[in-house]
Amino acid sequence: MANKKRLWEPVSGPLSPEYLTERITAGWRLVGIEWERETTEAPALAREEWIEEIPYGLRLSPDCARLVGNPSETDIIVNALDMIVEDCPLSLVADHLNQRGYRTRAGTDWTAGALFELLPRMIQVAPRVFASEEWLSRRLRLPKAPPDQRPTQSQRGT
Repeated sequence: MANKKRLWEPVSGPLSPEYLTERITAGWRLVGIEWERETTEAPALAREEWIEEIPYGLRLSPDCARLVGNPSETDIIVNALDMIVEDCPLSLVADHLNQRGYRTRAGTDWTAGALFELLPRMIQVAPRVFASEEWLSRRLRLPKAPPDQRPTQSQRGT
């Protein structure tokens, strides 16, 4: 198969039949025409590229065909859920994660605000986490928040 060469030329005036004949004689074949005109209409919106962040707790599979669990992020979710289930404030959960050396995807310390932004994802994965056998055994192994750091009933609002 022969290679194809394309040539784009700006046109400053009307095309003449002589010019087209000259190009055809030189071996060129007309493959398209681009038109342009002045307008007062608003420009059409450019098609935006669809960019979506990979949900927290997941990563791209090695074959890049699907999403699979991210063990380190799942561990963070399970640790955070454990404390949230015990009604610990998000600031205490963030401190606990930071003390254990966990960092956000951006590599920063966890904050109550970062955990608050992660709550929708936690809610999304919670049924899967709570239904796992690992969760049942993990609940027995995980260290509990020290009694002096657990919220009192007045702090919980009850």
